[in-house]
Amino acid sequence: MSSTKKWLIPKQHGAWAMLTIPFFLGAYAGGFTWLHIPLFIGWLALYLATYPLLTAIKLKRKEYLPWFYRYSVVAVLMFVIPIYYQVKLLYFGIAMVPFFIINIYYARKKKERDFVNDVAAITSFCIGCLASFYMGNSQFTMTALELFMFCFLFFIGSTFYVKTMIREKNNPVYKWLSWGYHLLLIFGLIYAHYPLFVLAYIPSVIRAFYLYGKSLPIKKIGLSEFANAIYFFAAMLLLFHV
Repeated sequence: MSSTKKWLIPKQHGAWAMLTIPFFLGAYAGGFTWLHIPLFIGWLALYLATYPLLTAIKLKRKEYLPWFYRYSVVAVLMFVIPIYYQVKLLYFGIAMVPFFIINIYYARKKKERDFVNDVAAITSFCIGCLASFYMGNSQFTMTALELFMFCFLFFIGSTFYVKTMIREKNNPVYKWLSWGYHLLLIFGLIYAHYPLFVLAYIPSVIRAFYLYGKSLPIKKIGLSEFANAIYFFAAMLLLFHV
């Protein structure tokens, strides 16, 4: 790969929903401010920077590193602005470090698709929700934690589903893990006194059962998950408005 390539963009298309949905839900619930603009640009650049870094570690090829440096510079320059006004945003960055270390570990092992690695990445993305909420609210409230939880639960479910449809489609263990998780998700939300929020996960539960075992092109699986993520986002906006 030439270092002069115009753009180096991550290939994990599903990660874009994880990058944007928690962030904008946090901004919505915490209150939008102009500082969310540089915060999001920095958040985007940080995500873009992790791809060449993890790829360089996985493949042991240093030619990916210039892209890591370029994106990192943009991230730092953008983050300086919101951190100047809310220095405690640094705590959220620190909270992501252990999970990124896990990502580095699995990149070294060339096992990025491991479920534990997925959970670590999802957690980092959902911490972005907390930072975005704090940017607008200047407080760390129960609402922020609820948003974190709702996003985390949704993307864990998505991870189970995609694995049962692609890499683990012939693995009965993952089938039962996926089905059990989605059922527990519904009952757990009701038991925890969040019955209305079940509505945000109904399509996830239906597709986990109905589409399992069906031979679908990877592109169609991706598009359906994108549509499901948009539904989840819209449902959460409405539910938090109620």
